[in-house]
Amino acid sequence: MEDAHTAPDRHPDTPPDGGWPVVSIARGGKGSLVDQIVAAISALVGRRELRVGTKMPSVRQFAKCNGVSTFTVVEAYDRLVTLGLLSSRRGSGYFLARQDVPAALLPAPFHPTPAAIDALTPELYSGMSDALPVGAGWLPPEWYGEDTILDAVRHAMRIPANRLRGYGHPLGFPTLRQHMAATLSEELYAIEPEQILLTHGATHAFDLILRTLTKPGDTVLVEDPGYSNLLSLIRHHGCVAVGITRSEQGLDMDQLAAQAKATQPKLMFVNTALQNPLGTSLIAAQAHRLLALAEQFDFWLVEDDIYRELAPRGEASLAAMDGLRRVIRIGSFSKTLSPVLRVGSICASSSLLPELLRVKMLAGLTTSEINERAVYHAITARPYKRMVERLVAQLDAGRERTIALLREAGMVPLARPRGGMFVSAGWPDAPTPEFNGKVVAELALKAGILLSPNDFFLLHPADTVWFRFNAAYADHPQLLQFLRSIRPR
Repeated sequence: MEDAHTAPDRHPDTPPDGGWPVVSIARGGKGSLVDQIVAAISALVGRRELRVGTKMPSVRQFAKCNGVSTFTVVEAYDRLVTLGLLSSRRGSGYFLARQDVPAALLPAPFHPTPAAIDALTPELYSGMSDALPVGAGWLPPEWYGEDTILDAVRHAMRIPANRLRGYGHPLGFPTLRQHMAATLSEELYAIEPEQILLTHGATHAFDLILRTLTKPGDTVLVEDPGYSNLLSLIRHHGCVAVGITRSEQGLDMDQLAAQAKATQPKLMFVNTALQNPLGTSLIAAQAHRLLALAEQFDFWLVEDDIYRELAPRGEASLAAMDGLRRVIRIGSFSKTLSPVLRVGSICASSSLLPELLRVKMLAGLTTSEINERAVYHAITARPYKRMVERLVAQLDAGRERTIALLREAGMVPLARPRGGMFVSAGWPDAPTPEFNGKVVAELALKAGILLSPNDFFLLHPADTVWFRFNAAYADHPQLLQFLRSIRPR
């Protein structure tokens, strides 16, 4: 059989005479091997080089022909079956089931995402850069109360010797879950420790929920603009992300109702309190309507609630309104302690929790008991509440200074934040190839400043040029000088 990379006079993915697809696979290239196989077969269908009814090679034949494992082929074929592109007949094999390519497999028009802005992404998350982290999602270490956190880590390292056997409790450190259940029951809604699943931060929680509740091709509703890593994660799972406009006025509920009716979503992710990147919160009336739409169109609501401790008391809570019947709540300690500890949580109904736990164990076994013990010691220490109160006061002052600085640079906030870490602001100018969020962010990086451009947070190209600013770092002459130097005339 000809080598797919050297065969003359045909596209490298064109089936050879035997009709077996020899696909071009780049190990270490863009996308997993499964993703590349799915994309290659979809491309063959799109070019109408495979007809309905065409029999695919057996799993073993395809694996041998393309130099991949049978496990990789099984997963790729299963994904194509799920998407309706292939059908499986017991004892006969796999056959092409349709001539058109499912929408979930069509290449999306390019626009920069966190993965695409390669020079910026590692810098924004590593915390190792010397650049001014104006676009980062963490606070200065000294704001967190370093002594409290270091004391908590020291306590956690005194873990009993008998706890060094095994992997720890599958749900997470029981004492931390008991404390969380008592606190949540007092402040928001009644919950049992067995309804809390600890995770490696909020992003891990999002991943577990997508793994558990969706399959490739499912529609997932998101806020637009919204959390950048979540948008990339949804695409990675093969789901179709549909944006619902979020502005200073909240969610566009009419758009949400129309999209829910048209797309039959499996779930929706929403930041109720102190939304990232706008810093706004949903009012109670919108939260009630959101719950009603989820009930009407039968989709889950995943409430990203990681900023609640920084929010004013009394902000709407979907989990409290719903009682975890249709709502899944995500929590995290990275904003009030430190992102290094990597402890998040999922709160869900007793009927859903076992399946989430099963997926957690399949995907990565248990989470770090040492980290969870450190969080427990930190949040139960006497200084913790005062530390959070001090964080809120510092952020309130920092946001006011940031808004004033941005106005001095000719920038206008997209919304007036209700609290928290972020202010999003920009210029009214339409992006051009010479002047857009990515270009400005790259210039800023050369000037020693990390910015988060609008492309990080949007599903579609922006109409204007704007950025998310961290109020803990933005009040700095270096930033004002830079913004003035590149301000469009």
